[in-house]
Amino acid sequence: MEKKLINLAGLTGVISLISYAVAVIFAPLAYPGYNWMTQAVSDLSTETAPSRLLWDQLSAAYNVCSPVCMMCVAIFVSDKKISTKLFRLGIYLFAIMNWISAIGYKMFPLTDSGKEISTFQEKMHIVITIVVVLLSISSLTILIIAGFKKNGMKGIGIWASIALAMMFVGAIGKSAVSPDYFGIVERFSVFAAVGFNAVLGVYLLKGYQFVISEQF
Repeated sequence: MEKKLINLAGLTGVISLISYAVAVIFAPLAYPGYNWMTQAVSDLSTETAPSRLLWDQLSAAYNVCSPVCMMCVAIFVSDKKISTKLFRLGIYLFAIMNWISAIGYKMFPLTDSGKEISTFQEKMHIVITIVVVLLSISSLTILIIAGFKKNGMKGIGIWASIALAMMFVGAIGKSAVSPDYFGIVERFSVFAAVGFNAVLGVYLLKGYQFVISEQF
């Protein structure tokens, strides 16, 4: 199948995942004393974090490619009328979540890790987080339901199930495991959305013929 520019844009989802993973792995090198097993990923990007500059450099592609990928996915499924209206709604919500995340966290970053939330900026950061989590859960749930319906895209339904399970593992694990392992379970949550974004990017790269073959 001849790939159009919008199909090639699916590569931005993979680039986004790689950029984010590289930032998570290597940004701690600029943060003396950082313990990935006990500390959150967000500690690396707070305004006072010594790793802030390196984090911004390594995650630059992630910040741009993630919303671009989902915008192209949304345009593609809308234009081609992929699957059902319910499926497309799930894609649209996930795309909106990506844009809110990309813009919101840049506008309202945390000042410092482990600090009491008191300023307007920090409160807005929490509001953005709540909105992102709710949109993520809603969109993934819709995609799971739509994916397992008759003539639905079962493959994406399975991937959405994995992403949602990872989010819940992270959310439940934060209070269920010892603080010594907080950072481990927290990474399940942060990689769920980024990983699922990359999956949708690969589907976009494969194009409509790949989608059709899965529906039957």
